[in-house]
Amino acid sequence: MSQTTTNRFSTEEWQGKRDQYVARGVSNGNRHLAAKGKGAELFDIDGNRFIDFAGAIGTLNVGHSHPKVVEAVKAQADSLIHPGFNVMMYESYIELAEKLCHLTPGDHDKKAIFLNSGAEAVENAVKIARKYTKRQAVVSFTRGFHGRTNMTMSMTSKVKPYKFGFGPFASEVYQAPYPYYYQKPEGLSDAAYDDFIIDQFNQFFIATVAPETVACVVMEPVQGEGGFIVPSKRFVQHVASFCQQHGIVFVADEIQTGFARTGKYFAIEHFDVVPDLITVSKSLAAGLPLSGVVGRKELLDAADPGELGGTYAGSPLGCVAALAVLDIIETEQLNQRSEHIGQVIEDKANEWRTKYSFIGEVRRLGAMAAIEMVEDQTTRTPDKKRAAAIAAYANKHGLLLLTAGINGNIIRFLTPLVITDELLHEGLGIIEDAFNAR
Repeated sequence: MSQTTTNRFSTEEWQGKRDQYVARGVSNGNRHLAAKGKGAELFDIDGNRFIDFAGAIGTLNVGHSHPKVVEAVKAQADSLIHPGFNVMMYESYIELAEKLCHLTPGDHDKKAIFLNSGAEAVENAVKIARKYTKRQAVVSFTRGFHGRTNMTMSMTSKVKPYKFGFGPFASEVYQAPYPYYYQKPEGLSDAAYDDFIIDQFNQFFIATVAPETVACVVMEPVQGEGGFIVPSKRFVQHVASFCQQHGIVFVADEIQTGFARTGKYFAIEHFDVVPDLITVSKSLAAGLPLSGVVGRKELLDAADPGELGGTYAGSPLGCVAALAVLDIIETEQLNQRSEHIGQVIEDKANEWRTKYSFIGEVRRLGAMAAIEMVEDQTTRTPDKKRAAAIAAYANKHGLLLLTAGINGNIIRFLTPLVITDELLHEGLGIIEDAFNAR
């Protein structure tokens, strides 16, 4: 791609304008100016190419500007942009609700509501649960991330940069223990560690909050921002069973894990658990703002008309994009592709682990993969500086790459699932170059 003549300013001039006019609190992992995206590649205004291992933080499972999405959005914009669903209905909202009600786990009657962002979806799931149960308390998990609104910040575990200085936070929000097998006590087997964490979870509802006061438990089936931590099936099933036993709404937060990222439409399917509610967003609409809550009919119908919704919630542009995404996942077999991508990453990362003592663990579910950077494999001490340096090197050398984790020491992979094997291996090569550059 060559630089176009329509660029009014140079990259440096745009960067200066960004610093002058855009809030400092908005971070930029890469300070180039995106001009065009296709599949798993982005090009800046100077024609530089970047392989995308970030996917707009897990938003682009079907890639940049997929032709089916572009066609659907263009056609929709030509006919109708936004009447507001609560003012006058339109077909795509209803059609998408129907599809997601059939696609999500469980054969019970379901309904759906659409919103704008992942945080809105989680917050509305809490509202629905509170309305249905007539209880107030909300339980999330340590290391969890659920958004940046006051409620979802309160549910989020990581203090900096998400919560520091933004309190006071919402009341009646509690964080239960969540397993982290790599950092478990020395000499403890995974099964024994599960026993320990399950006991801690049970004790939490004795020492911290009474279950009969809890409206919902909100769980990421795989923790995203927390470091791509994968729990055991036994732990997830215990949590779901505990909720059912005590009349607590079990919410699967699938904002980052949904829509083929883990090799299934929803990560919760790996654990043979049917949640009461599922929150969805990110890759649902291929980059257009759209989120939703899907779940049991009786829960979604607990609120009266007018108590849920929003001005732009479930816009026609987002809904037609989402319908196109669902078609792409099926026709291009992205669940199967996800598993292939994840296996390629895992195989390469395990090779690295034998060569580099600073790689502590390789973990994944489908293509939701991560490597944990440590000072050495014996102490397992998190190495945030090394992870940051590797991400910085990658971004400087044509690869969009993100870190994660409470300690900021996780390299995470969120490549579009349409990436070619050639691009995937090229991107992994840049990461290896970063390892050797230190």
